[in-house]
Amino acid sequence: MGLIDAKLDKEYEEKPIGDLADAPVSALQGVSDDDAKHLKEAFNITTVRDLGTNKYFLWAQAIARLAD
Repeated sequence: MGLIDAKLDKEYEEKPIGDLADAPVSALQGVSDDDAKHLKEAFNITTVRDLGTNKYFLWAQAIARLAD
């Protein structure tokens, strides 16, 4: 899976990419269960897919890219 597996918690490193999109955000290395709880409360984000498609995160990413 290339460099993606290095961004995941150990238990998710061998999962198919399609499964990763629907994995909990805590599957991402460095995102704790407590962080996941806060993301759910603030933005209703529960999966990696939710995080990657959240409009606020996409807007912020676009602004950051345009600023560079």
